[in-house]
Amino acid sequence: MVAVALLSNPRSTGNRAQLPRVRAFCADHPEIFHYEVEHVDQIAAAFRSIALVKPRVIAINGGDGTVQAALTELYSGNHFNGNPPPVAVLPNGKTNLIALDLGAEGDPLEALAKVTQLAQTDVAPHVIQRQLISLSEAGSNRPVLGMFLGGAGLADTILYTRNKIYPLGLPNGVSHVIAAFATIIAMLLHVGGRILPPRPNPVRVSVSRDGVIKGRFSLLIVTTLEKMLFNFQPGDGDGTENSGRMKMLAVDQGVGTLIRMFAASFRGSLEKRQVPGVHFEQGDVIQIDSDRSSVILDGELFEARKGQPITLTSTRPVPFLRLAA
Repeated sequence: MVAVALLSNPRSTGNRAQLPRVRAFCADHPEIFHYEVEHVDQIAAAFRSIALVKPRVIAINGGDGTVQAALTELYSGNHFNGNPPPVAVLPNGKTNLIALDLGAEGDPLEALAKVTQLAQTDVAPHVIQRQLISLSEAGSNRPVLGMFLGGAGLADTILYTRNKIYPLGLPNGVSHVIAAFATIIAMLLHVGGRILPPRPNPVRVSVSRDGVIKGRFSLLIVTTLEKMLFNFQPGDGDGTENSGRMKMLAVDQGVGTLIRMFAASFRGSLEKRQVPGVHFEQGDVIQIDSDRSSVILDGELFEARKGQPITLTSTRPVPFLRLAA
């Protein structure tokens, strides 16, 4: 049995520099089955081949889009007869939120070495269960799956960074700081346009059993990850973690609301008390409706339009490999 099946996308930004090292590592480790895809359309064929070698662990080496497409195919394609091996995500791409949640950070080759080491032992103590977010659009036959969705002003800022800042060739950290300042200036001046991120469009969000919120939001986050942004570790209201439901955080537009949210996050009280303008909900079904508003699920762009809402549902648990204790 193959210890690790590694799925790599040579075209992802991080792999342009790292892939030669990864290939050399795999050449020295015959227990790794390395399959490269250059387009997401090839992922289904990749998993058909991977299923034949029966790996103990599947590792994904690519950007956010590669991870999202791989999770969708792994869950929906039924290549492993409903019993897929645990998935490890190597740190790559621009954000790495899923990899960070699973304890993978830093050098992707070091993470691969750790995955390979664990795969040759009893992996059970390192396997955790995560539900995925299933995103459905009106008229779409197959849902798309992921673990982190950003919408409203957050999606606008991500798109602004992707389209306006990243092409400048600056380091990721510098790019993110510039985007943050541009977003704050746009909120302070109540403007948006070609130079600054656009002003968020009104959004209506309904959560199963918890009602409806609507307005213009600086942040809209839906996730099944344990480690949310801003040191936010929500529970279910009775002191226990409710990881079986999607978690949603929405923050009303305005610099003052953001400051209150960040202050509460810094104090570790964001999930413990109500903060004006900050909304936290948990549910199994979340619907996002808007005249026109973007959402980004693990790097892939979708748009809610009038009469064509986006519906999010949580899936059954999927096994992942945690690299950190």
